[in-house]
Amino acid sequence: MNLDFDKLGNGLIPAVIQDASTQKVLMVGFMNADAYNKTKEERKVTFYSRTKNRLWTKGEESGNFLNVISILVDCDNDTLLIKANPVGPVCHTGADTCFNEKNEADDFAFLKHLQDFIDQRKEEMPEGSYTTMLFQKGIRKITQKVGEEAVETIIGAMAEDDENFMYEAADLLYHLIVLLTYKGYRIENVIQELKTRH
Repeated sequence: MNLDFDKLGNGLIPAVIQDASTQKVLMVGFMNADAYNKTKEERKVTFYSRTKNRLWTKGEESGNFLNVISILVDCDNDTLLIKANPVGPVCHTGADTCFNEKNEADDFAFLKHLQDFIDQRKEEMPEGSYTTMLFQKGIRKITQKVGEEAVETIIGAMAEDDENFMYEAADLLYHLIVLLTYKGYRIENVIQELKTRH
């Protein structure tokens, strides 16, 4: 990959920084070849500061570094998308982002996180894990738990016990994701099915 640092005429390319977890755009800066190489090597976002006229690692003064997770290059090789984990607020004003947005994930993003966690449990099978035990016992145990949690969810709803209803609904969803994972699917497959019906 040959990045086109000459396109803008000043040896710089834009770098869009996105939170790897929340997907929020945190800030936009510029990199020259040295800043890009330093970012790749040290895994901390480094820009070329046009005001300071030098390389500037985000967080070098505040400690609010941007730890690099991945670097993507656009189709014209002249813009970067860097996914990073921020340490503290990103903007010099103290805001989470330079666009004055709260850097919080959408609640639905937690389902993907939970799915990834359950996938990891299936792959690693750590001892002492409840999820590992379910995978080891197999389809009969997992489907039994889905059935039990469905019944308990119904009982909570019928009793108008909202606290218990929500607790059991969470158990049902968790065990359903375990079942999906056991069968080689993900919660996203269910979402796709729902989208085709909508």
